[in-house]
Amino acid sequence: MLRARKGRTGRPMTDEDGVTEPGRTGEGGSGQDSPFPAVRAIGMDAPARWLRAGWRDLRAAPVPSLFYGVVLAAMGFALAHAPGSGAIELALVTGFLLVGPFLLMGLYDIAQRVARGEDVMIGPTMTAWKANVQSIGFYAIILALLLAVWIRISIVVVALFFEGAAPSVAALAADAVRNPETLTFVAAYAAAGCGFALFVFATSVVSLPMLYDRPQMDTLTAMITSFNALRRNFWPMLAWAATIVALTALGFATYYVGLVVALPLVGLATWHAYRDVVAPDGARSEETPT
Repeated sequence: MLRARKGRTGRPMTDEDGVTEPGRTGEGGSGQDSPFPAVRAIGMDAPARWLRAGWRDLRAAPVPSLFYGVVLAAMGFALAHAPGSGAIELALVTGFLLVGPFLLMGLYDIAQRVARGEDVMIGPTMTAWKANVQSIGFYAIILALLLAVWIRISIVVVALFFEGAAPSVAALAADAVRNPETLTFVAAYAAAGCGFALFVFATSVVSLPMLYDRPQMDTLTAMITSFNALRRNFWPMLAWAATIVALTALGFATYYVGLVVALPLVGLATWHAYRDVVAPDGARSEETPT
């Protein structure tokens, strides 16, 4: 009989989210014959289940969770109103979505402490990156490089449609409803952004919580496992990505106030997504969690 690994929580990883015990060999290997953790199959109801679990964590630790919400919302406001050209402004706003998983790292620690029944204090969660500092730091460098690449792509796309400085995000949104050329630009920019964001999402959807939870995990293994999770559960994961974008967009639409709740909720739910999708060390599974 297989035993679930007891990780940093000191308890079986499968108990927290009601995941069934593994049965058959899953995508990414069995744990004994592959360097990659096994990936479970999930259903289309999984994103809603993760959000419910994240909401429970937020209610259990509201002050630390909303602290991160305030900080992240302030960072989003600063990024969107940074001095510079419209192209840089557009790139930074979109880049906020790309580096979001790393910024939400402290919330994984909150979710784990809530699961253990501990009192959650803000201070310890702010050093969650120390769990696997080398791999997490390397991943942060990768995200920074990806953001730099996206800024370049954004500038090129903007230059194809505008002469001189591009309009601000607010001016662009106001003009989109009456100018067909603006709509064409929005479509081209969205296509480039979605393709790039999908790549970032594929390599980050479960990799950061995995790096936090498994101190011996290296960055590339975590990224490949994350890609396997998306490949095996494409439509549920795509629904999860759309949910993240919708919640973040709603936060921006409410003049950043909604981000105070939306971003902590996404961070906490991402922890449950990782626990739901990635099987414990040594487990074999392709069953859908219940």
